Amino acid sequence: MIKAFLSMYRLKFFTTIVYMLQSSEYDEIKYLRWFWSTQDFNKVSRRGFLKKTRSAKVLLNVLYLLAALIIITGIFCIVKWHSNKFLGGDCFGIALIIGYPIIIGNLVVLPLMIGRLLFINPSNNQKILKSEKIFAAFKGEKIAIVGSYGKTSMKELLMTILGDNLKVAATPGNKNVAISHANFAFKLSGDEDILIIEFGEGQPKDVELFSRITHPSRAIITGLAPAHLDRYKTLQAAGDDIFSVANFVDPSKIYVNSESSETENFIRPKFNKYNKNGVNGWTVDNIKTSIKGTTFDVKKGKVKLSLSTGLIGEHHIGGLVLATSLALELGLSEEQVVAGVARTIPYEHRMQPYELNGAWVIDDTYNGNIEGIRVGCELLSKLDAKRKIYVTPGLVDQGNDTKVIHEKLGSYIAKSDADTVVLMKNSVTEYIKHGLKVNGYKKKIIVESDPLKFYMNLSHFIASGDLILMQNDWPDQYK
Repeated sequence: MIKAFLSMYRLKFFTTIVYMLQSSEYDEIKYLRWFWSTQDFNKVSRRGFLKKTRSAKVLLNVLYLLAALIIITGIFCIVKWHSNKFLGGDCFGIALIIGYPIIIGNLVVLPLMIGRLLFINPSNNQKILKSEKIFAAFKGEKIAIVGSYGKTSMKELLMTILGDNLKVAATPGNKNVAISHANFAFKLSGDEDILIIEFGEGQPKDVELFSRITHPSRAIITGLAPAHLDRYKTLQAAGDDIFSVANFVDPSKIYVNSESSETENFIRPKFNKYNKNGVNGWTVDNIKTSIKGTTFDVKKGKVKLSLSTGLIGEHHIGGLVLATSLALELGLSEEQVVAGVARTIPYEHRMQPYELNGAWVIDDTYNGNIEGIRVGCELLSKLDAKRKIYVTPGLVDQGNDTKVIHEKLGSYIAKSDADTVVLMKNSVTEYIKHGLKVNGYKKKIIVESDPLKFYMNLSHFIASGDLILMQNDWPDQYK
């Protein structure tokens, strides 16, 4: 506690608390929990840094001004009341001067709360209501992408395969909440053939809200896994929200990734299942995968297509076959589809391979769910290398199931054929180690206390012929 208090008395402290707000996406509750659990503010930004946006700069200046006003007020109280021999004034002034970092660390949320209640929320609500009319009036296909994981990858697959031959617009990056959808709607020209709308899910009723606003004509449910359980509390609650999109879309136009075992209890009779074996009558054969990509054949009746993608791992095939089926249904020729699939490549930090010092690195650090861990470990077991290395900090936002999920994570790693396991030290490390132990893993385990140093010096850790898989990230706000 004393260390935390002393670490507040540096100019860097102001930058640190703005960074904490920014990393918490300006969520006051998440920020305050982080603030009061911090034991050393000098060590907060170990993995990231403050992005000097306009809002961040304004907030920093406000904090510097507020600190100056508090200190000046404290000095005034001491001088003014001490001359009148009023002991309480002395104590109050001293308390202001000594406690100004704590005061600022807590008061910083007030302008955010007031601004959100009085200005931001009303403005956003108006934009969202206006966007609903735009979506409702749109006559082309509107494809909602929903799920605990794999949404952005599915969106990018469709964009790549469909985009050269149809006019397609998709929500950018991971902008997947209601106000993002509204901003997307305002930029549409209205003559698009297809809209692809990614639905984020952060708390109950999110997907229901997004569905009401965007009026999707089709929906792809990419999978269900423990995520955001700090808000949903249970996997059942997350599944109920994700599958609520089915209340707004014709069941025959809903496609569910059946390789995600947790979706089974939510699938209705008319839903279409897709997986690496096929979808909509298309079957898959002759799968071959390597560090440089994947090839496979798809067949339906007398039609056979030989497909090649830069994506690595069999877990991508289900999405590719679904995209192939939808593209043909929406009017693309077989040649256009084959060419579109060939253009698909790994996305940044999502099973993205690159060479380093003669070794292959697979960067899957954007991953954040147990299903992603499972397929990553399966891929590692199938690829050849002189030495296989697996790296992870674990998973965040797993709620009450944190221990069980990380022991399961350890069991997946134990079956991955990894020669060395590197764990980033945090609150779940021991759970992963226990999972490794009870599943018979007896090879090398390294617990790294400085993740940033490890990643920055990765070239010194690996050697020619190695294969290293890095999965997930662990933001600074998590212990």
